[in-house]
Amino acid sequence: MDEHGRTEGGVTVGRAAAEIGVSVRTLHHWDELGVATPSGRTNSGYRSYLPVDIARLRRVVLLRDLGVPLARISALLSAPAVERRAELTQRRRELGDTIERLEAVARSVDRLIEADELGVLVPEDELEAVFGDEWNPTMAETARARWGDSAQWAEYAERSATRTSDDWRALVGPLRDLVDELAEAKRAGVLAGSASANTLAERHRAALSEYFHCTPSMHVIIGRLALTEPGMADTYDRIEPGLAEWLSNIIDANARSHGVDPENAVWE
Repeated sequence: MDEHGRTEGGVTVGRAAAEIGVSVRTLHHWDELGVATPSGRTNSGYRSYLPVDIARLRRVVLLRDLGVPLARISALLSAPAVERRAELTQRRRELGDTIERLEAVARSVDRLIEADELGVLVPEDELEAVFGDEWNPTMAETARARWGDSAQWAEYAERSATRTSDDWRALVGPLRDLVDELAEAKRAGVLAGSASANTLAERHRAALSEYFHCTPSMHVIIGRLALTEPGMADTYDRIEPGLAEWLSNIIDANARSHGVDPENAVWE
């Protein structure tokens, strides 16, 4: 045997394994099952893999990679050509289906990565049409900087990755209408803790839950952010003076009805 594992009768099991990219243990297993057996002998009496054996091993690897069971491979290698072609044709068809599925998965992963980075996947020229004049491109950046490591941002990104411009319109439109209803209720003197105020607060929480699951306790914290986050209070108060504070108050009262103490609210 030379330094490359070659013998006068072929190559050693180690060399054969290296050539076709499997382990020596795998070749021993295939030998035991009779799938691929070395047919050569060295001068010392050891079995070795001849070129014809290596060629068979390569066919075994190909069929295994195509998902053919070992028991079927052994029979297939000695089957008539028409049977082998039929098997290969079927496996190639299945392989094509698998490739299509994986390409679709890859596209989904690409969108998820982009959504995790950008928050909203809407073409730039459609952003204002979808979100209105109040759209601020820094909002997503600010939110990601604050919440990017949270489970809620991950959930938001997963949902965003599958949403089209029309999907966003279907979410934003009803939320705008809800804010108008909140303003009307505030002007009408609806009191925090009343049945109508609790209903509005619950609808607001449900609207937020379209972005990520929002518990009553988390809702309280979001209501407080509406008062403290730069620009958020102004957005509400432009619609109705004092709306941000009123919204926070009805959220707190609704949380109490769910057994949550607003003063001890936590991000869950």
